[in-house]
Amino acid sequence: MLMRTDPFRDLDRLAQQVFGSTARPAAMPMDAYRSGDDFIVHFDLPGIDPETIELDVERNVLSVRAERRSPAPEDAELIAAERPTGTFTRQLFLGDTLDTERIDASYEAGVLTLRLPVAETAKPRRIPITGGDSGGRKQLSG
Repeated sequence: MLMRTDPFRDLDRLAQQVFGSTARPAAMPMDAYRSGDDFIVHFDLPGIDPETIELDVERNVLSVRAERRSPAPEDAELIAAERPTGTFTRQLFLGDTLDTERIDASYEAGVLTLRLPVAETAKPRRIPITGGDSGGRKQLSG
């Protein structure tokens, strides 16, 4: 299971609007859902060079980092600069039921998609039960 992690994201967004910047790196919007035996996470990263995207897993924390650079040359006179540039980060705390060794990542049309499979040990399974005078086996769902 995925858990929300950044309670200060809305406060950072407000501070960025009021003061023009924030000390913390910008967060990236995401959607997350379960589909069958996988958790799917989509991060909006439009205009990001895929070479700048970094994914790291340490214990049960997944960290995503990406950088968007300004397309304008350094000596250009900016008329408007409304698109955010800089470093974007996000951390997700992953439940023990996810297999962090088999995460699949793809980037297409400005969206980073992660597929996190449910660990085999966390999937439901049947447990055989023995007993009784007949010595027969019985299957119960567990």
